[in-house]
Amino acid sequence: MSRDALPPASRTSFRRRLDQIGIGLAGLCAVHCLLTIVIVSAMGLGGHFLLEENIHRIGLLLALLVAAVAIGWGLLRHGRVLPFAIAAGGLALMAAALVVPHGTNEFALTLIGVVLVSIGHWLNLRAAH
Repeated sequence: MSRDALPPASRTSFRRRLDQIGIGLAGLCAVHCLLTIVIVSAMGLGGHFLLEENIHRIGLLLALLVAAVAIGWGLLRHGRVLPFAIAAGGLALMAAALVVPHGTNEFALTLIGVVLVSIGHWLNLRAAH
């Protein structure tokens, strides 16, 4: 699809929507992390499903795709590197969380990564205005 296939307002609103989706995905990831700790430690239930490795891989893949399109597109449009750099750092921490054992380190890496990705999307939204 060529760049001129959509009017500028539609391209902007689509990118804006992707940033909002990215923030929402980050929030879902944070809720998942917190619920996993609460449910598994308080009740001992749900450990197999909530700690499933594929949930983390799929979440990271979704975060990468949404951030690549939304924040990459924003970088090309407004030229500000800060949203891209912060989101990239967050995605790197989320990826690092995949290679450490389940536990405090994984939780901390994921949560800090999610917060940084959200900040990157938020900065990208602000830079577009």
